[in-house]
Amino acid sequence: MNNVLSFVARDVKIKLLVSIAIIFIVWLVKKVVLHIVYNRVEDVHVRYGWRKGVNYAANASIILFVGLVWINGMRSFATYFGLLSAGVSIALKDPILNFAGWLFIVTEQQFKIGDRVEISGHIGDVIDIGLFEFLMIEVGNWVDADQSTGRIIHIPNELVLTSPLVNYTKGFPYIWNEIGVLITFESNWKKAKVILQEIAARHAEKVSEAARKSIEKASRKYAILYKNTTPRVYTTVEDSGVMLTIRYLCWVRNRRGSAEAIWEDVLNAFAKCDDIDLAYPTERFYNNLLEGKPGTKPKNAK
Repeated sequence: MNNVLSFVARDVKIKLLVSIAIIFIVWLVKKVVLHIVYNRVEDVHVRYGWRKGVNYAANASIILFVGLVWINGMRSFATYFGLLSAGVSIALKDPILNFAGWLFIVTEQQFKIGDRVEISGHIGDVIDIGLFEFLMIEVGNWVDADQSTGRIIHIPNELVLTSPLVNYTKGFPYIWNEIGVLITFESNWKKAKVILQEIAARHAEKVSEAARKSIEKASRKYAILYKNTTPRVYTTVEDSGVMLTIRYLCWVRNRRGSAEAIWEDVLNAFAKCDDIDLAYPTERFYNNLLEGKPGTKPKNAK
């Protein structure tokens, strides 16, 4: 019995020493590789990528070789494989999740190259889809009207598994845009509304027809229930005037261009009307006796 215990103790000591040696060798190799990288690479981001990759490889190597040392003598290969898989999953959690995200993107066709998407607060046009990340040209941020900033964003694939994803172009490549036109209370708002409706219809005529066909096609796969794609003008009252809001469909990448064209027509049309004025912050004094309607004046007023 003592001989058996002595043999087991000696075997454990040997495996422990071998494990320590393996860990030291892997750690030494990692340090040497990183030292070479740091001496030859100046870019901080590239250094970071190397450091992450080397760390992943070192952890996986330790789990593999140390596992082989301690697993020797176990009869069940399935047990070893299970332990190895668990260790690898822990060491390579981020790459595995990113790879799973890539599989999800590809199989579910969440988006493709050229699509405009929003995820985790970032909006951009997809320019590359890799195994572990996808790249976007950033849109918005400090630039108005959904135009590009010129920056490239690296998004880990795992975010598609945990964050809401908005696709601007999949199925229905149009968005609703609104332009608010504020006119004074004294303006002929009914006439202005007719003018705006004509301008919106003129600019959105082709888009509305294309959108209608796109909806018919997309409705075969998605429950898109738009029945009316024609532009409309809504009327509301603000503190400083009457707000006429043009609501119309435009191509997802032409929001700024369409708004510019509509505004130019609005300015040209209103310039020809002597009974329509755009409202802007100003101060005025209102005399109810002179300017008010007869029914709103005090009864004892002369």
